[in-house]
Amino acid sequence: MLYSRLLIGLLFLSVPIFAQQYSNLPAEQRIERLSPPETPLRVVIDTDTYNEIDDQFAVVYALFSPEQLNVEAIYAAPFKNHRSESAGEGMEKSYEEILRLLERTETSADGFVYRGSERFLTDYNEPVESDAARDLIDRAKSSDEPLYVLTLGAPTNVASAILLEPSIVEKIVVVWLGGKGLNWPFASEFNLQQDVLSSKVMFDSGVPLVQIPTQPVTSHLLLSIPEAEKYLKGQGAIGDYLLEIFSQYPKEVNADEYAWSKVVWDISAIAYAVNPDWFQTELRPAPILTNEKTYSFDNRRHLYRVVTHLNRDKIFGDMFRKIEVQVAKGNK
Repeated sequence: MLYSRLLIGLLFLSVPIFAQQYSNLPAEQRIERLSPPETPLRVVIDTDTYNEIDDQFAVVYALFSPEQLNVEAIYAAPFKNHRSESAGEGMEKSYEEILRLLERTETSADGFVYRGSERFLTDYNEPVESDAARDLIDRAKSSDEPLYVLTLGAPTNVASAILLEPSIVEKIVVVWLGGKGLNWPFASEFNLQQDVLSSKVMFDSGVPLVQIPTQPVTSHLLLSIPEAEKYLKGQGAIGDYLLEIFSQYPKEVNADEYAWSKVVWDISAIAYAVNPDWFQTELRPAPILTNEKTYSFDNRRHLYRVVTHLNRDKIFGDMFRKIEVQVAKGNK
């Protein structure tokens, strides 16, 4: 009996305590928001742009899809890896990379690019204040039309905005490249493990969430140097820049360049917003992300949408054609 009481007590202690409750979004409204979107969409992009070389492709893809996406803002997300010694440095380098992309696409950065979190979330009671989080709150509340938050990195900015103003779960739809597939033996991947608390907010807050796992979904988005050269070389300043950073990457990570290919993960979130018909998805109860970075399941949880497959060729074909069209128009 004593052992049972101790066990129950420990289980209660393992449940996080929040300073504020999440907004109670009606299930019918969440399911409606999780329906495959019809373009054009209001979108913002949250991106750890300098983390490697795939976010750059995603940002350009979004900017070059004006018929489907009205990109209202871009937020610099934090990251820490061999390119950055701290989350704050990663965010600042991402901000600078966004500016380089906008310069090469002749897009004004004024009132369009915002610095994000300088650290990862360490306490639910202390959301990370940033220009990005505040802009997301203001932009979400400015219209009754849902705002799609295309989240390409650690979701610190997005989670902090939800913790600062829980009511925005009624106004936004988050499309997040993060975590592994639900049948994978572990959930951990770069975006999720960078900020586990913020990743838990994605699954626990009830925000309409579309999760795009890395394995075994976006891992199909492989691109080789010969293919990149065919479709990017000579395609204006932005095409040449994307080809340059892509071609240099195997040397940076000491990869064997023979028959080398690179996953361009982040274009998946843009492509889902452009055309969800290229994706197979399921509505499932939102998983519980454990402290061991695995998934646990409770069928009583709110529903979310998870991607299970994508059409690699349709996505790359659409992106490369749009780069070619924009350059041919002389706009970029």
